[in-house]
Amino acid sequence: MSTWLSHKLPTVDPSQVPDVKAITEQLTQEFDIPTDHLKKIVAQFQEEMQKGLDREGATVAMIPSFVTGRPTGDEKGKYLALDLGGTNLRVCQFELLGQGEYKVHQQKYVVSDELKTGEMRHLCDFIADCVDNFVTENGSNNVDSNLQLGFTFSFPVLQTDINRGTLMHWTKGFKCTGAVDKDVVVLLQDAFLRKNLNVHIAAIVNDTVGTLMAHAYKYPETSMGVILGTGTNACYYEKLTGIKKWKGGDTVFEEMVVNMEWGAFDNERRVLPLTIYDNKLDRESINPGEQMFEKMISGMYLGEIARNTILMLVDRLLLFKGDSSHDLNTQWRFETAYMSTIGEDTSADLKDTKHVLEEILQIPSTTKEDRQIVKHICFLVGQRAARLAACGIASVLQHTGESEKKSVVAIDGSVYEFYPDFEQMMTTALKELFGDDIVNRVKFDLARDGSGFGAAMVAMMSHKASQVKQSTSA
Repeated sequence: MSTWLSHKLPTVDPSQVPDVKAITEQLTQEFDIPTDHLKKIVAQFQEEMQKGLDREGATVAMIPSFVTGRPTGDEKGKYLALDLGGTNLRVCQFELLGQGEYKVHQQKYVVSDELKTGEMRHLCDFIADCVDNFVTENGSNNVDSNLQLGFTFSFPVLQTDINRGTLMHWTKGFKCTGAVDKDVVVLLQDAFLRKNLNVHIAAIVNDTVGTLMAHAYKYPETSMGVILGTGTNACYYEKLTGIKKWKGGDTVFEEMVVNMEWGAFDNERRVLPLTIYDNKLDRESINPGEQMFEKMISGMYLGEIARNTILMLVDRLLLFKGDSSHDLNTQWRFETAYMSTIGEDTSADLKDTKHVLEEILQIPSTTKEDRQIVKHICFLVGQRAARLAACGIASVLQHTGESEKKSVVAIDGSVYEFYPDFEQMMTTALKELFGDDIVNRVKFDLARDGSGFGAAMVAMMSHKASQVKQSTSA
């Protein structure tokens, strides 16, 4: 563990120009994760993964998704996707054309506050009306057999089968009565029946699993799905024999997608390189002691880590001559998006960084030296996040043996997509763990719309699996 920065950098006369080199060197020491420590994190990650596969109640939950088999890319047919999780309801129809290609039609419908807080039956009837309207407009209501639908339901659900899930509690402003502790698939399917809709809910979908399945249709060698956005999670293909806690009975498939819920990794604080800035963030969060891995790498938290670091330097008169602002002093107000803007600023006087600090955050004035230090803080927080994310991916690749094969890791999320050089920093860490030639075997790919196309793909895989079961039992 690195030395405490506060021991190294005493308070100074604010009239002095900050020693940028000394400050950045000490910050670098705080946030650095050497290769040896990366390897310790990977070893601990694999140990926690195994616990989750062996028993219920482990920190890294390793939840069976009930999604079995892999897409080949040659599948054809029309599948629906339904995405409910906020202000809008999105209904999509994906036509799989084979060779990894598809067409899509989609429509958004506004979910009123009245529907969000009324009876669940009314919400389900509204959803059924939207689906009815959509399939009628797209001519899908003329098909002879049931349309298969994947349902992305972005609320806490206890999943008991690929198309069975009990709502644990509402979030995001929804408070419908008659839904908690009920199977949301059954409730919605009943609404479809009341409308005489030829639609079968084939799967309830987690967005991480959707990311994997969506990418695997075009690239069948895809072995992992990862979310690196506001939050973080990952899933991968695990052999059924490796899931010791699995009690699903006999199956004709050899593997299943496991939803890791890896954001909780190392809640016990055994190996993550936590700093005083992380501890402050955790202590002031709504869930202290939980989701420790997520709090070090996801977009919801990176800006707050940077803010804590900046304020520590302000308190020691090493930034902004000791001046601050209401916004800088307010929790969560230093957004991760600001870090991306600052990270991309290559102008001689760091004018974009000045704009963020002085115009947006209302800091009275900043020097070029101030801006250089803030830019370095943003770089260090982002680099550490990328290296930790690479540790999680490396743990899975090592566990499955995919690090020795040609494989693709599908990644969705704003941090991966927009944070400057995030992919490159992840790749650097993978090289330190596996050697430079890992880049010839493992590829990172941006994957979008796990809640749309991914849901349709899971519906397709569920339908395909049920057909295999029927043929083997006949």
